[in-house]
Amino acid sequence: MVVLSASILSQNGTKPIVSRQFIEMPRMRVEGLLAAFPKLISSINRQHTFVETDTVRYVYQPLENGLYLLLITTKSSNIVEDLGTLRLLAKVVPDVATGLNEKSVSESMFELIFAFDEVLTPGGYKEDIALSDIRTNLAMDSHEEKIAIMMENKKKEEARKAMEDRAKMIKERQMEALKNNIMGQGNTTAPGGMAGIGGGGITPGYEYNSSAAGIAGGMGGGMSSFTPSYEKPKSTPVDEGPRVIPKGLSLGGVGGTTKKNSLLSAMAKEENLNLFSATSSKQADMLGLSAAAPAPAAPTTPLTIILEERYTVTMNREGGIDQCDLKGKLTLTANTEVGTMPTIAVNKAIIAAKCASNWNFATHPKVDKMGYERNGIITLKGGKPLKLSSPVGV
Repeated sequence: MVVLSASILSQNGTKPIVSRQFIEMPRMRVEGLLAAFPKLISSINRQHTFVETDTVRYVYQPLENGLYLLLITTKSSNIVEDLGTLRLLAKVVPDVATGLNEKSVSESMFELIFAFDEVLTPGGYKEDIALSDIRTNLAMDSHEEKIAIMMENKKKEEARKAMEDRAKMIKERQMEALKNNIMGQGNTTAPGGMAGIGGGGITPGYEYNSSAAGIAGGMGGGMSSFTPSYEKPKSTPVDEGPRVIPKGLSLGGVGGTTKKNSLLSAMAKEENLNLFSATSSKQADMLGLSAAAPAPAAPTTPLTIILEERYTVTMNREGGIDQCDLKGKLTLTANTEVGTMPTIAVNKAIIAAKCASNWNFATHPKVDKMGYERNGIITLKGGKPLKLSSPVGV
């Protein structure tokens, strides 16, 4: 037998819900075969459960709620085996879909396709399998998988126990180190100080009153009724004498400066010079109190033209030049009212001859670009004047 397709249809065979093909078939052919099935069953005797056409055979079984289970086979297929396959699939469908209605079948369509694959091979031939085996295969219960999961859980439990033991060991080690540290501090306290975990020892700056201890400091006798007392020692002033601040050697000290000034004063007296003004001006310069430098003189020309050039050079290790970029900028500054309306002529013929390639000339947006390109004249647009003392890059 060769089963071409296994399908479940609703609404008395007019609506396909799920269909599984076991040989390669175009979708258009499958849809055409399923669309022809309602017309064929309406024209035959209801006592038969199969119907044949020129190319295929329809083997079907009505289910509940208007559902149909349909097998499309070749005409040369064994009809007895086809009916046995149909009966087995009729048992599988309600077992997998948990109900014979359109909603349950739609929700379990993938499980039904897997069940159809367990009954029929990819070539359309029936497998020798029972319903219980199909249930086991669909459950996909693996003994090896269970063993692997158990081993993994066992490893996780062992790792958790090892982690807890390690954490407990680290905590005990920390407590032991803290205990040894506290005991060591208690052994280094002054006599009579009782150091413990809650604090103790003698507070720095206070002395133990040994006279109050008396006989009560014996071998534990009277310790319950004795409370040691502490008092702060009285500070007595100590005469340390005059303090002398040590100094290192210095060049041009007090003595040298006095001698130098006296010598200069004698020389100035012989020449009838005023030394005080020179000395005071020098001291004022040292303290930064001298008069500020005179401001630069204002330009007297109507217009100041500044040509700025910047080179950017990339050189190799041998000292050769790999790349050189030159950027120039022409700046105009109006100093007087006459200089606010400048007109600068540029010889573009010389520029074109010397700057043949890889040169770009750009004008300021406020400059008349058409006049520069045609006549080489640099002026502002619309005859607008320059601002006084405001540099403009043209």
